[in-house]
Amino acid sequence: MGLWQALVSVIGQAVLVYMTGVVVFYTFLLAASFIYLRRTRRLDDWEPYEELLDASYAKPVSILVPAYNEEAGIIGSIRSLLSIEYPQYEVIVINDGSTDRTLERLIQHFGLRPVYRVIRHQLAAKEIKTIYQSPSYPQLLVLDKENGGKADALNAGINAACYPYICSIDGDSVLERRAFLKVMKPIIESDGDVIASGGSIRIANGCRIERGDIVKVGLSRRPLVIMQTIEYLRAFLLGRLGLSRHNLLLIVSGAFGVFSKQWVIEAGGYADTAGEDMELVVRLHRLAREKNEPKKIISHFAP
Repeated sequence: MGLWQALVSVIGQAVLVYMTGVVVFYTFLLAASFIYLRRTRRLDDWEPYEELLDASYAKPVSILVPAYNEEAGIIGSIRSLLSIEYPQYEVIVINDGSTDRTLERLIQHFGLRPVYRVIRHQLAAKEIKTIYQSPSYPQLLVLDKENGGKADALNAGINAACYPYICSIDGDSVLERRAFLKVMKPIIESDGDVIASGGSIRIANGCRIERGDIVKVGLSRRPLVIMQTIEYLRAFLLGRLGLSRHNLLLIVSGAFGVFSKQWVIEAGGYADTAGEDMELVVRLHRLAREKNEPKKIISHFAP
Protein backbone atom coordinates (compact mmCIF):
# COMPACT_ATOMS: atom_id res chain seq x y z
CA MET A 1 0.00 0.00 0.00
CA GLY A 2 2.88 2.32 0.82
CA LEU A 3 4.39 1.68 -2.64
CA TRP A 4 1.14 2.67 -4.38
CA GLN A 5 0.86 5.82 -2.29
CA ALA A 6 4.43 6.76 -3.17
CA LEU A 7 3.74 6.10 -6.87
CA VAL A 8 0.58 8.21 -6.81
CA SER A 9 2.47 10.98 -5.02
CA VAL A 10 5.23 10.95 -7.65
CA ILE A 11 2.69 11.04 -10.49
CA GLY A 12 0.82 13.89 -8.79
CA GLN A 13 4.01 15.89 -8.36
CA ALA A 14 4.96 15.28 -12.00
CA VAL A 15 1.54 16.48 -13.17
CA LEU A 16 1.83 19.53 -10.89
CA VAL A 17 5.25 20.42 -12.31
CA TYR A 18 3.96 19.93 -15.86
CA MET A 19 0.87 22.08 -15.33
CA THR A 20 2.94 24.78 -13.62
CA GLY A 21 5.26 24.82 -16.63
CA VAL A 22 2.29 25.06 -19.02
CA VAL A 23 0.75 27.95 -17.06
CA VAL A 24 4.07 29.83 -16.95
CA PHE A 25 4.64 29.23 -20.68
CA TYR A 26 1.16 30.44 -21.67
CA THR A 27 1.49 33.44 -19.36
CA PHE A 28 4.66 34.34 -21.24
CA LEU A 29 2.84 33.93 -24.58
CA LEU A 30 -0.08 36.01 -23.29
CA ALA A 31 2.24 38.86 -22.33
CA ALA A 32 4.07 38.79 -25.68
CA SER A 33 0.79 38.64 -27.63
CA PHE A 34 -0.84 41.38 -25.56
CA ILE A 35 2.05 43.79 -26.17
CA TYR A 36 1.98 43.09 -29.91
CA LEU A 37 -1.82 43.35 -30.23
CA ARG A 38 -1.93 46.58 -28.23
CA ARG A 39 0.67 48.16 -30.51
CA THR A 40 -1.02 46.78 -33.64
CA ARG A 41 -4.43 48.09 -32.62
CA ARG A 42 -3.07 51.60 -32.20
CA LEU A 43 -1.22 51.53 -35.52
CA ASP A 44 -3.89 49.80 -37.59
CA ASP A 45 -6.18 52.82 -37.89
CA TRP A 46 -3.57 55.10 -39.45
CA GLU A 47 -0.95 52.73 -40.85
CA PRO A 48 -0.56 53.58 -44.56
CA TYR A 49 -1.50 50.24 -46.11
CA GLU A 50 -2.36 52.19 -49.28
CA GLU A 51 1.37 52.62 -49.89
CA LEU A 52 1.63 48.86 -50.32
CA LEU A 53 -0.78 49.10 -53.25
CA ASP A 54 2.07 50.67 -55.19
CA ALA A 55 3.42 47.89 -57.42
CA SER A 56 6.98 49.11 -56.82
CA TYR A 57 6.64 48.15 -53.13
CA ALA A 58 4.45 45.06 -53.27
CA LYS A 59 5.73 41.60 -54.11
CA PRO A 60 3.54 39.58 -56.52
CA VAL A 61 1.81 36.53 -55.07
CA SER A 62 0.40 33.32 -56.53
CA ILE A 63 -2.67 32.25 -54.53
CA LEU A 64 -3.11 28.46 -54.51
CA VAL A 65 -6.59 27.06 -53.83
CA PRO A 66 -6.72 23.24 -53.67
CA ALA A 67 -10.31 22.11 -54.15
CA TYR A 68 -11.82 18.65 -53.75
CA ASN A 69 -15.63 18.42 -53.84
CA GLU A 70 -16.07 22.09 -52.87
CA GLU A 71 -19.02 22.92 -55.13
CA ALA A 72 -21.02 24.42 -52.26
CA GLY A 73 -18.61 27.26 -51.46
CA ILE A 74 -15.99 27.42 -54.18
CA ILE A 75 -17.62 30.28 -56.15
CA GLY A 76 -17.90 32.57 -53.13
CA SER A 77 -14.31 31.84 -52.11
CA ILE A 78 -12.91 32.60 -55.56
CA ARG A 79 -15.00 35.77 -55.86
CA SER A 80 -13.57 37.00 -52.54
CA LEU A 81 -10.03 36.31 -53.79
CA LEU A 82 -10.65 38.16 -57.05
CA SER A 83 -11.80 41.24 -55.12
CA ILE A 84 -8.89 41.59 -52.69
CA GLU A 85 -6.90 44.82 -52.52
CA TYR A 86 -3.46 43.89 -53.84
CA PRO A 87 -1.63 45.22 -56.91
CA GLN A 88 -0.34 42.02 -58.54
CA TYR A 89 -1.49 38.47 -57.94
CA GLU A 90 -2.85 35.37 -59.64
CA VAL A 91 -5.37 32.85 -58.36
CA ILE A 92 -4.64 29.20 -59.19
CA VAL A 93 -7.45 26.79 -58.36
CA ILE A 94 -6.33 23.16 -58.33
CA ASN A 95 -9.27 20.84 -58.91
CA ASP A 96 -7.92 17.67 -57.31
CA GLY A 97 -10.07 15.12 -59.14
CA SER A 98 -13.38 16.29 -57.66
CA THR A 99 -16.30 13.91 -58.14
CA ASP A 100 -18.99 16.59 -57.74
CA ARG A 101 -19.74 19.70 -59.84
CA THR A 102 -16.81 21.81 -58.57
CA LEU A 103 -15.11 22.10 -61.96
CA GLU A 104 -18.40 22.47 -63.83
CA ARG A 105 -19.49 25.35 -61.60
CA LEU A 106 -16.15 27.11 -62.05
CA ILE A 107 -16.35 26.75 -65.85
CA GLN A 108 -19.92 28.05 -65.99
CA HIS A 109 -19.53 30.94 -63.54
CA PHE A 110 -16.20 32.34 -64.77
CA GLY A 111 -16.48 31.31 -68.44
CA LEU A 112 -13.29 29.22 -68.32
CA ARG A 113 -11.64 28.09 -71.53
CA PRO A 114 -8.87 25.50 -72.07
CA VAL A 115 -5.44 27.07 -72.64
CA TYR A 116 -1.91 25.86 -73.30
CA ARG A 117 0.72 26.73 -70.71
CA VAL A 118 4.25 25.44 -70.15
CA ILE A 119 4.76 24.23 -66.57
CA ARG A 120 8.12 23.44 -64.99
CA HIS A 121 7.86 20.28 -62.89
CA GLN A 122 10.06 21.35 -59.99
CA LEU A 123 8.05 19.29 -57.49
CA ALA A 124 6.55 15.83 -57.95
CA ALA A 125 2.78 15.93 -58.54
CA LYS A 126 0.04 13.97 -60.32
CA GLU A 127 -0.66 14.67 -63.98
CA ILE A 128 -2.55 17.82 -64.95
CA LYS A 129 -5.24 16.92 -67.47
CA THR A 130 -6.43 20.38 -68.55
CA ILE A 131 -5.56 24.00 -67.78
CA TYR A 132 -8.36 26.59 -67.90
CA GLN A 133 -8.26 30.38 -67.88
CA SER A 134 -10.98 33.01 -67.65
CA PRO A 135 -11.17 35.70 -70.38
CA SER A 136 -13.01 37.96 -67.93
CA TYR A 137 -10.48 37.37 -65.12
CA PRO A 138 -7.02 36.86 -66.70
CA GLN A 139 -5.49 36.38 -63.25
CA LEU A 140 -7.65 33.26 -62.66
CA LEU A 141 -6.18 29.89 -63.63
CA VAL A 142 -7.78 26.48 -62.98
CA LEU A 143 -5.82 23.22 -63.07
CA ASP A 144 -7.83 20.03 -63.54
CA LYS A 145 -5.65 17.16 -62.31
CA GLU A 146 -5.81 13.59 -61.11
CA ASN A 147 -6.64 13.11 -57.44
CA GLY A 148 -3.54 13.03 -55.26
CA GLY A 149 -4.48 14.75 -52.03
CA LYS A 150 -4.03 18.29 -50.73
CA ALA A 151 -0.23 18.21 -50.60
CA ASP A 152 -0.02 16.93 -54.18
CA ALA A 153 -2.46 19.62 -55.35
CA LEU A 154 -0.39 22.35 -53.68
CA ASN A 155 2.80 21.03 -55.29
CA ALA A 156 1.07 21.12 -58.70
CA GLY A 157 0.02 24.71 -58.00
CA ILE A 158 3.58 25.66 -57.04
CA ASN A 159 4.82 24.22 -60.35
CA ALA A 160 2.31 26.40 -62.23
CA ALA A 161 2.90 29.54 -60.14
CA CYS A 162 4.57 32.48 -61.90
CA TYR A 163 5.34 34.69 -58.90
CA PRO A 164 8.06 34.50 -56.19
CA TYR A 165 5.61 34.13 -53.30
CA ILE A 166 2.85 31.56 -52.93
CA CYS A 167 -0.17 31.59 -50.66
CA SER A 168 -2.13 28.49 -49.71
CA ILE A 169 -5.86 29.02 -49.21
CA ASP A 170 -8.53 26.45 -48.37
CA GLY A 171 -11.30 26.11 -50.94
CA ASP A 172 -13.93 27.24 -48.42
CA SER A 173 -12.01 30.24 -47.05
CA VAL A 174 -13.24 33.83 -47.43
CA LEU A 175 -10.72 36.66 -47.09
CA GLU A 176 -11.19 40.25 -46.05
CA ARG A 177 -10.25 42.73 -48.77
CA ARG A 178 -7.10 43.98 -47.00
CA ALA A 179 -5.96 40.61 -45.68
CA PHE A 180 -3.13 40.32 -48.21
CA LEU A 181 -1.88 43.84 -47.57
CA LYS A 182 -1.55 42.96 -43.89
CA VAL A 183 -0.04 39.49 -44.24
CA MET A 184 2.47 40.63 -46.90
CA LYS A 185 3.54 43.75 -44.96
CA PRO A 186 6.19 42.00 -42.80
CA ILE A 187 7.57 40.21 -45.88
CA ILE A 188 7.83 43.46 -47.84
CA GLU A 189 9.44 45.35 -44.95
CA SER A 190 11.90 42.55 -44.09
CA ASP A 191 13.70 42.68 -47.46
CA GLY A 192 13.76 38.89 -47.72
CA ASP A 193 14.41 37.99 -44.07
CA VAL A 194 10.83 36.73 -43.57
CA ILE A 195 10.21 33.61 -45.69
CA ALA A 196 6.74 32.74 -44.36
CA SER A 197 3.86 34.72 -42.91
CA GLY A 198 0.52 33.47 -41.62
CA GLY A 199 -2.75 35.23 -40.96
CA SER A 200 -5.36 34.83 -38.24
CA ILE A 201 -8.22 32.44 -39.04
CA ARG A 202 -11.75 33.04 -37.77
CA ILE A 203 -14.95 31.02 -37.83
CA ALA A 204 -17.44 32.26 -40.44
CA ASN A 205 -20.47 30.64 -38.77
CA GLY A 206 -22.85 33.43 -37.79
CA CYS A 207 -21.33 35.93 -40.23
CA ARG A 208 -23.23 37.23 -43.25
CA ILE A 209 -21.35 36.82 -46.53
CA GLU A 210 -22.59 38.36 -49.77
CA ARG A 211 -20.87 37.89 -53.14
CA GLY A 212 -17.65 36.81 -51.47
CA ASP A 213 -17.52 39.73 -48.98
CA ILE A 214 -18.06 39.60 -45.21
CA VAL A 215 -20.74 42.25 -44.68
CA LYS A 216 -21.58 41.44 -41.05
CA VAL A 217 -19.57 39.71 -38.34
CA GLY A 218 -21.63 37.57 -35.99
CA LEU A 219 -21.41 34.62 -33.62
CA SER A 220 -23.11 31.27 -34.04
CA ARG A 221 -25.63 30.18 -31.42
CA ARG A 222 -24.40 26.57 -31.44
CA PRO A 223 -22.31 25.73 -28.32
CA LEU A 224 -19.76 23.59 -30.18
CA VAL A 225 -19.14 26.34 -32.74
CA ILE A 226 -18.71 28.90 -29.94
CA MET A 227 -16.15 26.61 -28.28
CA GLN A 228 -14.31 26.28 -31.60
CA THR A 229 -14.34 30.08 -32.01
CA ILE A 230 -12.74 30.48 -28.57
CA GLU A 231 -10.13 27.85 -29.46
CA TYR A 232 -9.27 29.70 -32.69
CA LEU A 233 -8.85 32.95 -30.76
CA ARG A 234 -6.58 31.19 -28.25
CA ALA A 235 -4.50 29.52 -30.97
CA PHE A 236 -4.06 32.49 -33.31
CA LEU A 237 -4.17 35.53 -31.01
CA LEU A 238 -2.37 33.96 -28.04
CA GLY A 239 -0.27 30.98 -29.08
CA ARG A 240 1.02 31.75 -32.55
CA LEU A 241 1.49 35.50 -32.14
CA GLY A 242 3.52 34.92 -28.98
CA LEU A 243 5.66 32.19 -30.55
CA SER A 244 6.32 34.17 -33.72
CA ARG A 245 7.69 37.13 -31.72
CA HIS A 246 10.69 34.89 -30.93
CA ASN A 247 10.82 32.96 -34.23
CA LEU A 248 9.55 29.79 -32.54
CA LEU A 249 6.51 29.26 -34.75
CA LEU A 250 6.17 25.63 -35.86
CA ILE A 251 3.06 25.95 -38.00
CA VAL A 252 1.61 28.38 -40.52
CA SER A 253 -2.00 27.43 -41.14
CA GLY A 254 -2.72 25.90 -44.53
CA ALA A 255 -5.96 27.89 -44.57
CA PHE A 256 -4.05 31.17 -45.03
CA GLY A 257 -0.26 31.25 -45.24
CA VAL A 258 2.27 32.97 -47.52
CA PHE A 259 5.64 31.36 -48.32
CA SER A 260 8.71 32.14 -50.39
CA LYS A 261 8.37 29.91 -53.46
CA GLN A 262 12.13 29.42 -53.75
CA TRP A 263 12.49 28.27 -50.16
CA VAL A 264 9.51 25.91 -50.41
CA ILE A 265 10.98 24.27 -53.52
CA GLU A 266 14.40 23.94 -51.85
CA ALA A 267 12.69 22.32 -48.85
CA GLY A 268 11.04 19.74 -51.13
CA GLY A 269 7.51 21.16 -51.24
CA TYR A 270 4.54 19.76 -49.37
CA ALA A 271 4.71 16.18 -48.08
CA ASP A 272 1.72 13.82 -48.11
CA THR A 273 1.16 13.77 -44.35
CA ALA A 274 -1.73 14.59 -42.02
CA GLY A 275 -0.07 17.89 -41.03
CA GLU A 276 1.59 18.99 -44.25
CA ASP A 277 1.63 22.67 -43.20
CA MET A 278 3.45 22.02 -39.91
CA GLU A 279 5.83 19.55 -41.57
CA LEU A 280 6.79 22.14 -44.19
CA VAL A 281 7.45 24.84 -41.59
CA VAL A 282 9.71 22.50 -39.59
CA ARG A 283 11.71 21.71 -42.75
CA LEU A 284 12.00 25.44 -43.54
CA HIS A 285 13.44 26.07 -40.06
CA ARG A 286 15.90 23.20 -40.57
CA LEU A 287 16.88 24.43 -44.04
CA ALA A 288 17.51 27.97 -42.77
CA ARG A 289 19.72 26.57 -40.00
CA GLU A 290 21.66 24.36 -42.43
CA LYS A 291 22.23 27.31 -44.77
CA ASN A 292 23.16 29.48 -41.76
CA GLU A 293 20.72 32.16 -42.85
CA PRO A 294 18.69 33.80 -40.04
CA LYS A 295 15.28 33.68 -41.70
CA LYS A 296 12.01 34.31 -39.87
CA ILE A 297 8.64 32.56 -39.94
CA ILE A 298 5.96 34.70 -38.35
CA SER A 299 2.27 34.91 -37.62
CA HIS A 300 0.62 38.26 -38.36
CA PHE A 301 -2.77 39.61 -37.30
CA ALA A 302 -4.36 39.53 -40.76
CA PRO A 303 -7.84 37.97 -40.88
